[in-house]
Amino acid sequence: MHLGITSLSMGSAAKDLLRGTEQFEVTADDQAAAQKQVQEAGEGDLQVLAQAEADKRLGAASSKWFGYYVCALLFGGALGGLMFGRIGDRFGRVKGMTAAICCYSGVSFVAYFVQSPEQLLVARFVVCMGVGGMWPNGVALMSEAWASASRPLLAGVIGTAANIGIFMVGVAGKLRVVTVDDWRWVMLMGAAPIVLGLLVPLIVPESPRWLAQRSMGNSEKTSEEAKPDMNTVEIFRSGMLAVTLVGILLATVPLFGSWGSSNWAVKWAEDAGSDDLKAQVVMARSLPGIFGSFMGGWIASLVGRRRSYFLNSLICLGSAQCMFWFSSPAEPVMFLVWTAVLGFFSGIFFGWLPLFLPELFVTRVRSVGAGVCFNFGRIITAITVFVTAGLIAYFDNDFRQIGRITSLIYLFGAVGILLMPKGVEGKIKD
Repeated sequence: MHLGITSLSMGSAAKDLLRGTEQFEVTADDQAAAQKQVQEAGEGDLQVLAQAEADKRLGAASSKWFGYYVCALLFGGALGGLMFGRIGDRFGRVKGMTAAICCYSGVSFVAYFVQSPEQLLVARFVVCMGVGGMWPNGVALMSEAWASASRPLLAGVIGTAANIGIFMVGVAGKLRVVTVDDWRWVMLMGAAPIVLGLLVPLIVPESPRWLAQRSMGNSEKTSEEAKPDMNTVEIFRSGMLAVTLVGILLATVPLFGSWGSSNWAVKWAEDAGSDDLKAQVVMARSLPGIFGSFMGGWIASLVGRRRSYFLNSLICLGSAQCMFWFSSPAEPVMFLVWTAVLGFFSGIFFGWLPLFLPELFVTRVRSVGAGVCFNFGRIITAITVFVTAGLIAYFDNDFRQIGRITSLIYLFGAVGILLMPKGVEGKIKD
C-alpha cells in the first residue's frame, strides 16, 4: 500500500505543500514571458499565460520533490531493512515484523498533519523504514517455515501481495481522485495496517528454524553457530562477500527499473494527462504485476533462476523502451497498454527475489543477508533517482527522455545474472 501511496499521492502532495510556500505565485518574470508570447503570437490572454508559466515552474519543482519522496522510500527502506532485519535475527522474525508494521502505520498517521515538503519528507522516510523492515523478516519467515516444495509458490504470493496493495491504492484513487487539494486522506489509509501490528504477535507462529537456532546458541555458546553478533559483518567477509555483492546487483536492477525508470510514468500522466489518468496508470501497472509476481517463483523454478532472470531483463528492456518511445499520456490507450505489459514482466522479478535471495545465506544471517541485498539495491536506486530528480530542470520535465535513458538498467540485469554463483539454485543452506 505504501508503495502505491508514493506513486499516487506524492506528486499532488508536493504541489500542495510547495504552493503553500508562496514561491510559485505569478512573478514579474512570468509576466514578462507571457508578454513575449503574446507579442510573438499576436494574441493571447496575458494573465492566463503568466499563470501557465508559474504552473510550469511549480510542475518542475514538484517533479523534483516527487523524486525526493521516492528517495525517502528507498533510503528509508534500506535503513529499515538493516535495522528491523537485525531485530528479526536477534529477537525473532515475528517481533521484527510487528515492529516494522507499527512503524510504517503509526508514522503514516502523523504524516496526515504535515505542513511543509520537508516535514513530509521526514515522515515518509520513517514510514518507509517500516516498509523496508517488513520484507526481510517476511521472506526469512517464509523460507524457514515452509517446505522446499512450497517456497516457489509462497515467494510468488509475497510478490503478489505487494502488487495487490498497490492496486488497491490505485482503485481508491480512481474512486476518490487524489488532487492537489485532496491528498491527505491517503495518509490515513496508510495508517490502517496498524490492526495487523496488533494481531501479528498473537496469531503468527515464530520460525521453527530460528527457534532451533536460538536453542542451539543457548546450549552451545562456544560454537560458531551460536555467536549472535556475526550477522551483518559476516556477510561482508571473504567467504560470503562475492555472494552478497551478486545478491545486491540482482536486487538493484528490478528496483531501479521500477522506481528509477517506469515510476516516472505516473508523474508524467499527472502532469501531461490528468489526476484520473494517474490512478489508471497505477492500476494498469499493478494489476498485471499481481499475476507476474505470483508466477515469478514458479517460473524461476521451472525455467531456472539464471535463465528466467536473463530473459525477463531483456523483455523488460524492450517493453520500457517501447513505452517511452512510442506512447504518451496524450494517447492514453497505448500508454496504458505498454504500462500493463511492463507491469507484468517487471512483476516477475518480485516473485523471483523472495525465492532466490534467502537461498544465498545460512539461517543465522538469512534475514540480514536478504535484507542487505534488497536494501542496498534500494540505496543504489535512491542515489540514481536523487540525481535524476535534480536533472528534471535540465530535461525540461521531459519524462519521455528520462525513461529512455533510465530503462537501460535492464541491460545490466541481463549481464549481472551471469555472475550468479552456481550450485545455489533451489537450496536452503544451514
